[in-house]
Amino acid sequence: MSDIPRLVVFDCDGTLVDSQHLIVTAMTRAFDAHGVALPDRQAILSIVGLSLPEAVAQLVPDAEMGDVHLLSDAYKAAFKDLRQEPDHHEPLYPGARETVEALAGEPSVLLGVATGKSLRGLEFVLGHHGLREHFFTLHTADDGPSKPHPHMLEEAMRTAGVPPGATVMIGDTTFDMQMAKSAGARSIAVAWGYHGEAALRGVDPDHFVTGFEDVLPAIESVFGKREAEPVS
Repeated sequence: MSDIPRLVVFDCDGTLVDSQHLIVTAMTRAFDAHGVALPDRQAILSIVGLSLPEAVAQLVPDAEMGDVHLLSDAYKAAFKDLRQEPDHHEPLYPGARETVEALAGEPSVLLGVATGKSLRGLEFVLGHHGLREHFFTLHTADDGPSKPHPHMLEEAMRTAGVPPGATVMIGDTTFDMQMAKSAGARSIAVAWGYHGEAALRGVDPDHFVTGFEDVLPAIESVFGKREAEPVS
């Protein structure tokens, strides 16, 4: 790695952690509790990455805002309950730990997360997997506008003191890629998450990878395309 400071920001669900079982089950319980017709599994996974009220509003576009908040609260309660069950399963993707630890060992790299999860949920996941210490900055749906608005990534860059040209966003959704583009940062799309390859390539990421073994080379590749801006 270069000694020029880099900020590497990961999405969480669908990028670092495979939480699709919990997400779909919690959404099913929330919708059933309020007698609302549940969209299919793919529709549910397509909104992963958005903040929760924004996600629910997309799943139930005709719902009143009060109903959106009721469903959102029911989802949060169901997700919390699921995490207490003995068969709770929210695994890291293969290679995620090794990649995070390798990047954390680079003195010229700062790590961040930008996610539609709540801060409490993100802290739980990172703590559960023993990765919290590696991340310099965490930005979540609690902070402001939902992805694909650039707010979370802009705040990560501001916190780290790193400019857009030295920042890369790594994620599995079009929301991540659009956020990166709006913030002026580089982007790496991953194939193992919740949006398909065609959709991801359609928003023109700087790089597309199919396994975590390709993430470190991709980071070098995207930064090699353009000299990073000097840190102010």
